[in-house]
Amino acid sequence: MRLWWEVARRSFRRHSTYRAALFAGVFTNTVFGFLKTYVLIAVYDARDGAPINGFDVTDVVTFSWLAQGFWMLAMQSHLELAERIRTGDVVGDLYRPADLQLWWLSSEAGRIAFQILVRSFVPTVVGGLFFHLRLPTSPAVWIAFAVSVALAMVVGFAHRFIVSLTTFWVLSYMGTSQLAMILIGFFSGMFVPITLFPDWLGTIARWTPYPAMLQLPIEVLLGKATSASELAALFAAQVAWAVVLLAAGRWLLAAAQRKVVVQGG
Repeated sequence: MRLWWEVARRSFRRHSTYRAALFAGVFTNTVFGFLKTYVLIAVYDARDGAPINGFDVTDVVTFSWLAQGFWMLAMQSHLELAERIRTGDVVGDLYRPADLQLWWLSSEAGRIAFQILVRSFVPTVVGGLFFHLRLPTSPAVWIAFAVSVALAMVVGFAHRFIVSLTTFWVLSYMGTSQLAMILIGFFSGMFVPITLFPDWLGTIARWTPYPAMLQLPIEVLLGKATSASELAALFAAQVAWAVVLLAAGRWLLAAAQRKVVVQGG
């Protein structure tokens, strides 16, 4: 455990040094927060404010700002492992007396912890200054949200790990990464809450792992899980996808190690 803690701690410190990128990211997230909010408000105005699948206009405005703040849980652009596979540096990683998947999970935990503490805070505060956000007052809801965010981080990492490992078999990870970003943005609720999808499309979305990365944690914070059984079912979905994707990553890693082909040499 000490090793994984140190990996996470050093990752936290390393990402805290990229201040220019941090400020640029916060600014961009905030601007997109305003754009998404006004588009969704216009949709509800056209419906005379009628709720959609239990989400009223305050829910979707809150959802938009939280999605902008916590988008790093699902984002696919940070693929440092894929770049190391492409250049051949992963060979040194494989020689470490440490589990590769756990190493990168710990590193991701440190990165996301920093992003949540800094990058999530500003867009949410800005959104609260300009719009009415529906945030809970119950400590139990905040605790449940924290648990769901932790599970979302694991699901998101497991998905990124799989996408990164495809670099063992393809010349460039850009194609698989861009495809993954489109799927994540659409089905995780990042672009639009999936509760606004047509019923058939919403059903398809909920059978994918992507809502577990963003949509489900925000639903917890909005109090959409109104009973212990509903909350348990939501957590179970996240745990199930975490287990499935981590296991798939293990299988792909084992397949790559049996016949390693490194593009860089």
